[in-house]
Amino acid sequence: MAPRFLTEREPERGVPLAVIPGVWRVVANNPGPMTYHGTNTYLIESEDGVAVLDPGPDDPAHVEAVITAGGGRINRILLSHGHRDHTGAVAKLRAATGAPVYGWNPSVNPDVENDHPLAEGDTVAGLTVLHTPGHAADHLCYATANGVLFTGDHVMTWSTSTVSPPHGDMAAYFASLDRLAGRADRYYLPGHGPLLGRPEGFARALLAHRKKREEAVKAALRESPAALADLTAEAYPGIDPKLRAAAERTMLAHLLKLAAEGRARQVNELWGAA
Repeated sequence: MAPRFLTEREPERGVPLAVIPGVWRVVANNPGPMTYHGTNTYLIESEDGVAVLDPGPDDPAHVEAVITAGGGRINRILLSHGHRDHTGAVAKLRAATGAPVYGWNPSVNPDVENDHPLAEGDTVAGLTVLHTPGHAADHLCYATANGVLFTGDHVMTWSTSTVSPPHGDMAAYFASLDRLAGRADRYYLPGHGPLLGRPEGFARALLAHRKKREEAVKAALRESPAALADLTAEAYPGIDPKLRAAAERTMLAHLLKLAAEGRARQVNELWGAA
């Protein structure tokens, strides 16, 4: 079963948009082939203030919109992972609000310093931390007690996620998807794109999609050794040129996983079956 991705109209910029009770998002103005309409910065009500999840890119207008939406109550900054479209605004938001930063250590972004390192099973702002490496080694999802899961870029509702070595790891991504597939969440709130209600089966479909691609890669390697670019072109026919580089990185992640399992090997510039 292929995952059924969602679309949405371009959201209004610079204002908090209601998502579910107690949660709003401000969508950053950084649209693109990897970010859809832009990064979702979530404002999450807690007992003692407002937590901001993923401040977004380094855009003063976006930071100001988030601060305004917080109404002077922002007291925590949470990070799903260190990629700059999620963390570029950390320094400005921290300076403006004095709110401490919570995330996994070490961050894949060397410019990010977490004031409060988080680990698997920790709780913060009423959310439980799940370490879900794969898209990035420091990736975290955050779960509420009533079935809401903030999935960051681990599971997006509009597209598959890129897995780019060395911080991206396909074996870890498979394992993290399998973990989410075993949960019973009511909503996924991703780092880009719209909310997904009743997500049962979605993570499992994403995992099946990845496994199907891996089987195609293994079959191609058995036929004859090939270069990374050629394997990518075969696996992603007709791909948008803007996405080709990202597709090659994800293909490399598949090959490195297969090599670690003893099922592929690289000789000079060519990859073949082991």
